[in-house]
Amino acid sequence: MPRSVASFRARLSTSAMRMSALFGAVCMIRETPMGSMEGGKGIFEDDPQRYTVFPIRYPDLWRFYKQAVAGFWTPEEVDLSCDDWNSLSEAEKRFVKNILAFFATADGIVVENLALRFSKEVGAMEARMFYHFQAAMENIHGETYGILLDHYVDDEDEKAALFEAITTVPCIAKKAEWALRYISDDSSFATRLVAFACVEGIFFSASFCAIFWLKKRGMLPGLTFSNELISRDEALHTAFACHLYSKELSREKRLSESEVVKIVKDAVDIEIEFVRGSLCDLAGMNAALMGQYVKFVADRLLVDLGHGKAYDVQNPFDWMEFISVECKTSFFESRVSSYQKAGVMEKLESNDGFADDDF
Repeated sequence: MPRSVASFRARLSTSAMRMSALFGAVCMIRETPMGSMEGGKGIFEDDPQRYTVFPIRYPDLWRFYKQAVAGFWTPEEVDLSCDDWNSLSEAEKRFVKNILAFFATADGIVVENLALRFSKEVGAMEARMFYHFQAAMENIHGETYGILLDHYVDDEDEKAALFEAITTVPCIAKKAEWALRYISDDSSFATRLVAFACVEGIFFSASFCAIFWLKKRGMLPGLTFSNELISRDEALHTAFACHLYSKELSREKRLSESEVVKIVKDAVDIEIEFVRGSLCDLAGMNAALMGQYVKFVADRLLVDLGHGKAYDVQNPFDWMEFISVECKTSFFESRVSSYQKAGVMEKLESNDGFADDDF
């Protein structure tokens, strides 16, 4: 057996053992009742007898929830009939398949965290409602990525391997390991909140960008439409995490700047490794430029978490400005802003609802 193949298999075996240990830790969490991990007032403690959302006690969190509801969609609304898979080169097909394989896994990991940790740790009903709706949307994302892989990949063995990418593709396994570690360990809520902001704000950034590069070229309209919807959803999820961290957590519960920067830089390094392992050199896009883009997105995230930039780099893809993770801007101002459930936000804007001030 060639040394390179043996080395590759050895790395995968080691990765599989680490993943098994992480899954075991997550299973232990499933069996452990969890209340508030933080104590104190605010979003971690709410009236235990509160079974109705009205009167609204956290208007900002309620608005995030209503924005999520307004953006609801289903996989059946994505039309793949005009997607010409064979119009892509073999290199382009490979990177799209790697991207979809990662996404299909990542959304399941996010749901696991929401179900086992975050939704059990916050007491504010408005925050729990957002997390529950986010979990539903992540399930829709995962279903969509599964449909895309099933539609594009004919070979059943290859398809099965892509669905198992968390253990068969080292650069994908590393991202999954990093995220799973923050589900299973005993880090503070603030630490895990920042980590999962990185999962949705940094680990998804290069993949979203690569698919939008296809949109720029007029390719795979079904895939790129689903990417618009999903990237918009993930921008809102990241924005919610940034708001929760910077506005709802008390100062003493937040991390130091150096701690936040370390988490973000760790995520950036792993994402750049994924880029190098998955992205071929394409017209107007390569691994070096994509690495710069990942750092640009990371700086945006740091600013929205209330810290300074770590990289201070420019966006190398000016056409990507409209989907960069920008927590300060409502996602309804993006290019897909017209796609929302009719009347949901209009009713919110008209204040046709109850808040504490009404009582």
